[in-house]
Amino acid sequence: MPSPFPVHSRLAASFLPRTAVLEMTYRCSHACLFCSCPWYAPGGRFDERTELGTGQWKEVLARLCRMGVTELCFTGGEPLLKEDLLGLVEFAARCRSEHVRSEGEELIVEVKPPHLHLLTNGLAMSEEVLALCKRHQVHLGMSLPGLTTFREHTQRSEPQGVLRWFRRAAEEGVRTHVGITVTRKNLHELYETMAEALLAGAGEVLLNRFMPGGRGLVHARDLMLDADGIRQMLATAEQVLRLANRHGNVGTELPRCLFDASAHTHLKVGSDCAAAIEFFVVDPSGYVRACNHSPERLVPFEQIEALKDHPVWRRFVAREHQPAACAGCALASCCAGGCREAARIWNGQLDSLDPVFEGGCLPKPVPRSG
Repeated sequence: MPSPFPVHSRLAASFLPRTAVLEMTYRCSHACLFCSCPWYAPGGRFDERTELGTGQWKEVLARLCRMGVTELCFTGGEPLLKEDLLGLVEFAARCRSEHVRSEGEELIVEVKPPHLHLLTNGLAMSEEVLALCKRHQVHLGMSLPGLTTFREHTQRSEPQGVLRWFRRAAEEGVRTHVGITVTRKNLHELYETMAEALLAGAGEVLLNRFMPGGRGLVHARDLMLDADGIRQMLATAEQVLRLANRHGNVGTELPRCLFDASAHTHLKVGSDCAAAIEFFVVDPSGYVRACNHSPERLVPFEQIEALKDHPVWRRFVAREHQPAACAGCALASCCAGGCREAARIWNGQLDSLDPVFEGGCLPKPVPRSG
């Protein structure tokens, strides 16, 4: 049983962010046009190295928890294609980490299992997986990149399977969210896509705009949203969530000058880069990266202590990656100028302009409501 006790100050268990994104395998059962996994990028510059085995992943999981990581997110590729994935989730559920929260002027420390998340495309979902999620309170996320455009985007299957598993998860009381990557091809049906997912039982919504990278680089011109498209995405999502009295998040940061935060009461939109601050990534071969969009391996996991001295990691932590064009902006203190890794992939440098600013033109900030 957790044994909470109050303290007024406490050193962090380590320098690591609280959330580890675990890319369990390079393999996937979909071939999504929008996929940003760096190993699918044309040219093969991010090579697929030998994947960690079960024993090695257990060492990673145990060490992460000892170092204070409290959120473990199993993803891929497609994580359900990883041998013994369910056994690894079971193992993670038996690990213990220190969870620290504030109550008034005190810190409450609890030693308990990490929070677990499973992100899947839903194609390999089963009753066994659902039972595991229920048993260990795993937050289940499934991808739904459109309805009529689902097959075009995934190159494989149809949306009915995903919607069926949302219904089953709701019947079993499993916490879920629907992941929707928004592109030029499916923006027109975002309202219907969100509505169908929520009606099927999805608990929350996680929106991601299309980000250039991986396989998506080949299709970027056809899929990438411009500033008007992003504003339409946000307005549509807010409308659906208000009508349904539900909540959602935008998973990738957006330049703050593109939207009025006060207009979104049900959709949380972030503008500050979270890489190396709120989360980091362990890839299928055991290398650590600052961000899942990043094509740069930093250190092998067994050398994770050296990560804090890596110049790229330090640059993220110090937030030394804001575009020069954003200097002097009144919103600069709460905004990284969009996704830094997407900027590097698209425009060559970590402090380049976000690709939404195609042509290098910054928009005028949107007026604040009220």
